[in-house]
Amino acid sequence: MTFPLLTLSPQQPFWKFRTHRVIANTTESTRNLCKSTLYLFLALATPFIAYRCFNSSTMFWSSSSSSSQPATKIDADSLRRQRINSSKLYQPDASSKVPVIYSSYYDISFLGIEKLHPFDSSKWGRICRFLMSEGYLEKNSIVDPLEASTEDLLVVHTEAYLNSLKNSVNVARITEVPPVAMLPNWLVQMKVLYPFRRQVGGTVLAAKLAKDQGWAINVGGGFHHCSGDRGGGFCAYADISLCIHFAFVRLNISRVMIIDLDAHQGNGHERDFGNDERVYILDMYNPGIYPFDMTARNYINQKVEVMTGTTTDEYLKQLDKALAVAGSNFAPELIVYNAGTDILDGDPLGGLKVSPDGVIQRDEKVFRFARERNIPIVMVTSGGYMKTSARVIANSIINLSKKGLIETNVHSGRKIMI
Repeated sequence: MTFPLLTLSPQQPFWKFRTHRVIANTTESTRNLCKSTLYLFLALATPFIAYRCFNSSTMFWSSSSSSSQPATKIDADSLRRQRINSSKLYQPDASSKVPVIYSSYYDISFLGIEKLHPFDSSKWGRICRFLMSEGYLEKNSIVDPLEASTEDLLVVHTEAYLNSLKNSVNVARITEVPPVAMLPNWLVQMKVLYPFRRQVGGTVLAAKLAKDQGWAINVGGGFHHCSGDRGGGFCAYADISLCIHFAFVRLNISRVMIIDLDAHQGNGHERDFGNDERVYILDMYNPGIYPFDMTARNYINQKVEVMTGTTTDEYLKQLDKALAVAGSNFAPELIVYNAGTDILDGDPLGGLKVSPDGVIQRDEKVFRFARERNIPIVMVTSGGYMKTSARVIANSIINLSKKGLIETNVHSGRKIMI
């Protein structure tokens, strides 16, 4: 979901504040200006930051040393399974609801700081409001997920990485919003990381709902630049990796396909599953932009590079070919679809020139690929750095409903077309 420059919102959703290397002189100049601003800010704040870092590192190494020699050694895989089986993230009852997952806590807003990042951090709420205003969704039919706890996050993340998020400077680096470095960490946890953890809970839950109902859409999520031991690109937690590990254990699923169509390479989940034959990764991305992770590229099963300036027709042709190859190479029991809208023409970070209708066709092609094969599909919304992204995503969901690719009944017995 794929995250970032200077604006706190998510996938650049909160996540992507991706660096554009040579897409346009204007974009490059803007990034250089932002980087200069970041360096100046950090230089001025050095004394304060150094003090915070010293305290945080002292606490970290103290806690690490105390836990480095546990009384009982537990096999890593067994501990992971234990954590997954004891998790409450599958608890929300969605039997009478549409498998669309969203919480008002997803949206990030704090004293305007979120505007310092290109990502529209209110995107998720606006998507749902569009759907409700046009009669395609009812407020009481939306599934409200739980927050991923520390024990949940440890299923994928290292303890050292999670401890690093207790330092506001590290969170500022991941989100690329410099003022975050000056905030007390309890406030950063509440205003920045809590919304992320709530979205992680949504992505994990989506797999269960997809298994039960054939499909599920987490209106947030898609933090595909975060892996078990590192964050970046506006991605602080590896929700896709967590979703898949939970599915392995709780849903008895043994083969998962990740279809990552965000404009940026999904280096986070690639690093997490690089040597795992149970996971097949199809990543269609612009190689000329962030994250330039050459190591992670070696882990992609099916790599489709679409260059800066790629138009709608060419993009969709490449996608058709890619899906045909994926379908012949791997037979998944679950598909996780990272549906970033930063492929849109005009997106400041994606560099591609796909029309809004092209995005709608793209999503339809992926859902048709899954539904015709009776494969449960989870969709997360990932990156997209224009205000128009929310409208395009809502229109795409409406199109999926009209084409009969998603549907459900609510407890009232009345059809809800979504």
